[in-house]
Amino acid sequence: MNNKSTWSHVWTGSMIAALVAAIGVFLLMLHMEKQALSDYEKDYIYVAEKTIPKGVKITEENFEDYMVLKELDKSMIPGTAVNEKEQVVQCVAKEDIDAGVLLTSGMFETFLEITARMEQPVIAGFKAEDLYQVVGGVLRAGDRIHIYTVAEDGRAGLVWESVYVEQAFDSAGNVIGAENVTSPAQRMNVYLDAADVEYFYTELARGTLRVVKVCDG
Repeated sequence: MNNKSTWSHVWTGSMIAALVAAIGVFLLMLHMEKQALSDYEKDYIYVAEKTIPKGVKITEENFEDYMVLKELDKSMIPGTAVNEKEQVVQCVAKEDIDAGVLLTSGMFETFLEITARMEQPVIAGFKAEDLYQVVGGVLRAGDRIHIYTVAEDGRAGLVWESVYVEQAFDSAGNVIGAENVTSPAQRMNVYLDAADVEYFYTELARGTLRVVKVCDG
């Protein structure tokens, strides 16, 4: 083989190698660009517009007061994100949610969860003349309470456990919001099973009922 033919083969081989290398670099850069774009992919999540007090029921009317839709990097959004109104309407906040918090489904509970163990859930209201019966009047919507009866010999027994407080009212019958930490609650609405209502009101009239608030954590 002469020198001209040899150099021709070397040149062709070099061109092929350079082309293969160029294609490899191009594919690598394309992959890196795709990865970079993926890292900054956007998605939506609802964020607390202002503090959402514990026990507040989210409705069609107050939804936009409490929540605003934000676009964020997808990597920042949890898998349980609230990104549809239907996920939280008719639900209540389990705890106080600060303004700016990314909202997830675990921060809320449905009334079905609250009444799951009841055969026929009803709302029972009562007015406590003695505020000792309702923990000094500090109860608010969303709180859980244990209700005891006190026998004539002074012994107390647990009757209802983790009863859900649906609403609290002041002496004038006005609803006390969860953000109001000063007004004493003098009337309550709580969830009970219909079968328990008769006994509840009988013992309430006798003045034997006492309430203990379930503390968080």
